[in-house]
Amino acid sequence: MCYKPDMSLRLRVQASRRPAGRRKPAPGSLTARWSVYVVRCRDGALYTGIATDVRRRIAEHVQAGGKGAKSLRGRGPLRLVLQRVIGPRGLALRVESRVKKLPKARKEKLIAHEIMVDRMIDFARAH
Repeated sequence: MCYKPDMSLRLRVQASRRPAGRRKPAPGSLTARWSVYVVRCRDGALYTGIATDVRRRIAEHVQAGGKGAKSLRGRGPLRLVLQRVIGPRGLALRVESRVKKLPKARKEKLIAHEIMVDRMIDFARAH
């Protein structure tokens, strides 16, 4: 008689393992509402990012040695000039990408006329 291991147990163990380097999704991340934000640096430069909690994210940018973007280190104070709730992370990433590609003059118009943000969101949804 030949020993056969229980394959159902083996499959369950393999299915529960995540590939190396992949993190478990944060609680509520599947239903999280992502926002696109733009901050103005002391020198007038504009930085665009996404976050579920914009205030917390800007605080991270300001902290020395924090989790903020390298491009913002030493460029404070930072002033939030635009924030817009987008919805799902994928859509927020697409809108962020579109905003980042704009020349500074167009970003300034975007800040002044938030109706343009609605157009970018509609465009990102379509593509």
